[in-house]
Amino acid sequence: MNRLTTLAVTTTLLLNLSGVLFVGGVVAQSPKEQIIGAWTLVSADSVRPDGSRGEAFGSHPKGIMIFSSDGHFALIQMRSELPRIAANSRDQGTPEENKAIVQGSIAYFGAYSVNEAEKTITLKLDGSTFANLLGASEQKRIITSLTSDELKFTNPRTPSGVTLEVSWKRAK
Repeated sequence: MNRLTTLAVTTTLLLNLSGVLFVGGVVAQSPKEQIIGAWTLVSADSVRPDGSRGEAFGSHPKGIMIFSSDGHFALIQMRSELPRIAANSRDQGTPEENKAIVQGSIAYFGAYSVNEAEKTITLKLDGSTFANLLGASEQKRIITSLTSDELKFTNPRTPSGVTLEVSWKRAK
């Protein structure tokens, strides 16, 4: 083949390959790659054993979850209407103020892994605002939906006995 023909064939092959790799204008990624980044909390619904539902962090929850490419994560979830502490010092809250803040928020961090076959995220906690979670076995989250802009999963085993259905959107 001459150089021009070789160049034309190579260009055609590369264009065809790029068409296979691109899905909706985004390079196709595995769930392990797709989960990496920052996610903003949309909803966190608790489903009780009797099937009744509630909003774990109120109707307008706030939160962020970050997955790093090296297997670390951090999560913060809270009610949008957490009380201010009247003394203006976080170590001088009243029992009522402290109770409302603890009941309306959770934060934890550690390491994670993704099992693509099982569609699960496994969390190993290194720290938490609810210390009872530390030292426990690894926690699994079941992925129910994962796109470039949306992540939904369930936490089937919470300490309070409810199942959490959590929805996140890609942080912009």
